[in-house]
Amino acid sequence: MRSVLSVSLPGNMAEELDAYARETGRNKSDIVKESLGIFLWEARFKAIKKRLAGKAKSAKVITDEDIFKVVS
Repeated sequence: MRSVLSVSLPGNMAEELDAYARETGRNKSDIVKESLGIFLWEARFKAIKKRLAGKAKSAKVITDEDIFKVVS
């Protein structure tokens, strides 16, 4: 199901979006959908990271190298 959303942007942001759409040959709707998808993915990732931070610290999994050791 699709939903239509009307968004009000500050002038400079609207101008940047217009310019980017022209430069890339993409439409503004697709750019905003992609941007929102990335934003929501990052928000979910941050929430998971925050939820697991205590458990990771208890397991002494602090650095990327520690994570690599655990998963490999």
